[in-house]
Parts: sequence; structure tokens; C-alpha cells
Amino acid sequence: MILRIDVGSPVPPYEQIRAQVSTMVANGVLPAGARLPPIRQLAKDLGVASGTVARAYRELEAEAVIVTRGHRGSYVTGTGRRTPARRDEALSAAAHAFALQARQLGADATRALRVAEQAFAALEP
Repeated sequence: MILRIDVGSPVPPYEQIRAQVSTMVANGVLPAGARLPPIRQLAKDLGVASGTVARAYRELEAEAVIVTRGHRGSYVTGTGRRTPARRDEALSAAAHAFALQARQLGADATRALRVAEQAFAALEP
């Protein structure tokens, strides 16, 4: 599982983790039954506090995206898939955070969108 934390983002790290895992589940990248990394291991890998990952996992559990089975770990449920409306809500929130940060950096909409398109292009295999 590949997650990235953008320390310059106005979006808190726990929310970045939650959103990325939720998106991977919704898109089938993380199938039902997939085991998530232990909290301490993921925190170490991402360079964040264990409490940050624990909060993301708790929120994913509240959304029924994952289930935690005590010391046996956390697993994707397969029942927490987002509806198109919920995906649109999440996309809108991400776009708002991007626009806010771009404005804080002094970029206008044209420049920000050009940079976003370059970022999308960089994700292509």
C-alpha cells in the first residue's frame, strides 16, 4: 500500500491517510479482506505519530471501510465503498483544499490548474 503525506498541505495528515485508503478501497485497489499495515508500522513508514494513523483508522472504521480485529489487525470490509455522490463530496473537499493552498501560494486559477494537470500526467504509468 502506497500512501503519501504532504506536510505542506492544509489537510491534516490523518485526513490524508483516511482519504487515500478510502479512495483505494472505493476504486478496488484495496480489495475486501486486504490487511492494512499495523498502526505503528504505517506511522513509522510515513514519518507521523502513531496517534495520527490510529485516528485515520478509527474514522475508516466509523465509515465501515475497515474493521479492526484486536491484535489480529485491520482489514478492508468491502462494505464501505463510496457512492458516486460521496466520491463527489470527497473530490470537492480535495479541490477546495487545493484551491485554498494554491491561493495561499499566490497562484491564480490558470497556473494552479496547469500545475494540477502536470501532477496528473506524472501519475500516468
